[in-house]
Parts: sequence; C-alpha cells; structure tokens
Amino acid sequence: MSRLILASRSPRRKELMQKFAVEFSCEPAVGEEIIPAGTPVTDTARVLSAQKAKEVYDRHRGEDVTVIGSDTVVVCDGKIYGKPKDEEDAKRMLRELAGKTHQVLTGVTILSKGFEESFTSATDVTFFPLSDAQIDAYVATGEPMDKAGAYGIQGLGALLVKKINGDYYTVVGFPVGEIAALLVKNGVISWT
Repeated sequence: MSRLILASRSPRRKELMQKFAVEFSCEPAVGEEIIPAGTPVTDTARVLSAQKAKEVYDRHRGEDVTVIGSDTVVVCDGKIYGKPKDEEDAKRMLRELAGKTHQVLTGVTILSKGFEESFTSATDVTFFPLSDAQIDAYVATGEPMDKAGAYGIQGLGALLVKKINGDYYTVVGFPVGEIAALLVKNGVISWT
C-alpha cells in the first residue's frame, strides 16, 4: 500500500484527512508559490496545489508514496485574494468582500507513481454587509491572518457568512468527498 503524504502544515487539512481513517504524514512544501503568467484565475488554486504536491513528491523519488497537495484562493470581481500580509491587508480584504458574493476555489493535486489527478472545486460564498467595527473586531482575534480571503468559515468567520452555494469543505480548503472518491478510485484507500 502506498504511503500517504499530505503536502500541508494546515491543521484544518490535517483534521479533515483524519476522516479517511488511514495513516498519513504531513510534509509541507516550502518552495515559493509562483503563478505562471497567463494562468486563468479559475486555474490558480489547481496550479498552486500541483506545485506543492510535486515538490513533496520529488523528495520521495523511488518510494511508493501518494502525495496530496491543496491550495485555496478567494476570487471576487475577477481579483484573487490570498492570505493577508498584515492586519490592514486583512481589513481591506474584508471590506471589499462585505455584502458581496465571492467564489472560493480549492485546487487539489494527487500524485503517485501510477497516476496523477488534479481538479478545482468551487463554492460561492455570500457575506453579510459588515461595519468597520465588526471587521476590526474580527481581525483583532487573529483568525484571518493565515486564511485566503482573510476569514475562516469553520471558526468565527462563520458569523460573516450569509449563505454558501456548494461544498462547505471547499471553503475550509479541503474538499474531502472529492478527494476520497479519487483515492478510492485509484486504490489508495478503501471503504471496505
């Protein structure tokens, strides 16, 4: 059986991987994330997930491993929102997303000796209108600082969300259902 590696240090992704009830290790990619010029916005998360998976997979050349890379971006009005640089950047992002519907794109790449699978999962998220005081209070919690779009739907960020249309786990950053289906299809994990 192939050894399973999650190319991430995200505690949220690690927690969701545990749903598969199989042994795995976490080994984050450390290389710089580079979006090639001309990459469509809708492909950005998938391209970044492929970079992470490939970097970790290449460390284990010749070994029987399956590596899962995942990356999430928020897109609003054609603009990509990654992780905020600082608190002011987080506040700017939240002001721009307030009262609007944006799209969360999570790209996933699974690499193994026998196969390569890559996809993007998309979910629409609508925020309530937010006052500057609400934004300041949320940013002061520190929660937005390591999250695409400066919020975490699984935490206090849930209070900002009016509705979602799509997979909740895509917004968290790890669409477990789609990932599990690919791992089962390729014989990496089993439900029996």
